[in-house]
Amino acid sequence: MRSPQLGVTNIERWFMKVFGRFFLALFATVGLSACSSLPEELNASTALVVTDYKAFAESQGQVSEDVRLGGIIAKVDNFKDKTRLEIVNLPISESGKPDIDEEPTGRFVAYFDGYLEPVAFSEGRLVTVVGKGAGEEEGKIGEHGYIFPVIKGEGYRLWKIEERVRMYDSPTYFYPCYSINCRMWRNDFPQDGKVIKQVK
Repeated sequence: MRSPQLGVTNIERWFMKVFGRFFLALFATVGLSACSSLPEELNASTALVVTDYKAFAESQGQVSEDVRLGGIIAKVDNFKDKTRLEIVNLPISESGKPDIDEEPTGRFVAYFDGYLEPVAFSEGRLVTVVGKGAGEEEGKIGEHGYIFPVIKGEGYRLWKIEERVRMYDSPTYFYPCYSINCRMWRNDFPQDGKVIKQVK
């Protein structure tokens, strides 16, 4: 009487082993896809990366790890051999995209060697930068004095905001309809919609 029980146990173990390997491979694939969603130009040179603006600001811009931050360009200045970007910080996702649904949490400055086109890096454009912490600098926002944490930029990614409109019919109780075919011959049936914004 014990043999059938042992047989069932062995079968159960076999299924657990097979399905365990399957789900492990599945999760590994998902994990790799999540990591690969970060654009190549935002890859860091250190294993650990600072992505929290508050932590970076509180360290006075002095950290040993690479820094990856993003947000909205507020100002661009071209100097003889470098470009200065003043950026209003927004939290970023694992893929480096600024979260436009969040409130700004401060400002920082990023310097890049050479010339960056002001039209491409225009005010209001979304950008994410990666580089080394380079201390702080004093400046002004309007007439208000401000201390900016500084990044020596090594890579960047400019983003676009894509808008699409999702339309849907208004509830029928707002618009009486007494025939199952009324939508087919009426072209003035009211519709509602909303604009969906995505960072690309």
